[in-house]
Amino acid sequence: MQLISYIKSKQFIKTIVIMLLSVIVGIFLLNFLLNYSTNHNQKIPVPNLTKMTLTEAKEILNSLNLNYEVQDSSSYNPEYLPKAVISHDPEFGEFVKENRKIYLTLNASSYRKIPIPDVLGKTKRQVVTHLTSVGFKIGEFSYIPDIGKDVVRKMTHNGKVLNPGDMIPKMSVIDLVLGDGKN
Repeated sequence: MQLISYIKSKQFIKTIVIMLLSVIVGIFLLNFLLNYSTNHNQKIPVPNLTKMTLTEAKEILNSLNLNYEVQDSSSYNPEYLPKAVISHDPEFGEFVKENRKIYLTLNASSYRKIPIPDVLGKTKRQVVTHLTSVGFKIGEFSYIPDIGKDVVRKMTHNGKVLNPGDMIPKMSVIDLVLGDGKN
């Protein structure tokens, strides 16, 4: 009985009206503050940074008040300059706000070095398949007097004899020295 009379009282209705007005004013105030602090409706188009050097990309991003972070790339793409931007996130044409961080993926400075497999004493066909599958290119073939016809006896790169385990850049050209099959 007391509860029903309290709900009908002016004090209760006044409290409810004040609470509703406070919530409505709070929502409008919060909306205004969020629009102000998050730079609402601000749109900066992300420029196309691919194939640019890191220095060029920095200058463009700084002029647009955008930040950047460099993501390392483990692969080398010969179509791009060393240390050039391969890709970025967000991508070209997307819209961002001021001080947004753009993540840049850079081209490696060269192919990574990989070890020479132990292929000495194997046939030309086996060695060519193995070396190309690992990532090397096959150069010229030369022959030396040896009983094993087309058996690999030596490998060279830029005139230097290679031993199994030597590290040279991927996509390097390896010349093979083979046996001629004559006694």
